[in-house]
Amino acid sequence: MSPVQHPAIQPFDGPSVCLFCGSSEAAHADYIQVARDFGAAMATRSWRLVYGGGGVGLMGASARAAHEAGGKVLGIMPNFLRSRERLFDDVETLVVDTMHERKILMYDQSDAFVVAPGGVGTLEEVVELLSWKRLDLHAKPVIFLNTHGFWATFFALMEHSVAEGMTPPSFLQAWDVCDTVEEAADLLARRFSEAASTRALKYDQR
Repeated sequence: MSPVQHPAIQPFDGPSVCLFCGSSEAAHADYIQVARDFGAAMATRSWRLVYGGGGVGLMGASARAAHEAGGKVLGIMPNFLRSRERLFDDVETLVVDTMHERKILMYDQSDAFVVAPGGVGTLEEVVELLSWKRLDLHAKPVIFLNTHGFWATFFALMEHSVAEGMTPPSFLQAWDVCDTVEEAADLLARRFSEAASTRALKYDQR
């Protein structure tokens, strides 16, 4: 499914990757560095970084790194969080009315999703995204950046849900896990290449 273009958003001709991550300034320095490395990797690959629009925590670190490396960045921020998450207006940023609108636009504007360490907001975003995938509403790649095993307990919860008969075993294939930014970027490149090949094959068969 192609990204939906919002009239207020500048067109971008290339892959876009949404980063879900924490906004806490108290995050461990290693997590902040991973966010910086991820932002820089997006710029190096000429991919657009789509994120929550904030200038704090991992969010701010990733956006600044991508911007400083010459990359394209799109932030989407609900109006009521402008002061709390400190809008980072050095990059293209769209201010919307609600969290729901933010998440829909982040989804529409992205071809894949990476989930870095974060708090309850990050967890809420990725659970909704995986729920949509469980319902076959999308097939976009979802990659957990599992720095220092941050997401291990979440994976254990999902496995417990499967073991208790609440979730089908196939759901455990709905995401990939990478330990480093380099692994995640390489996997994204393969997924984008596979998607391009599939589109070309469908076109040839018309």
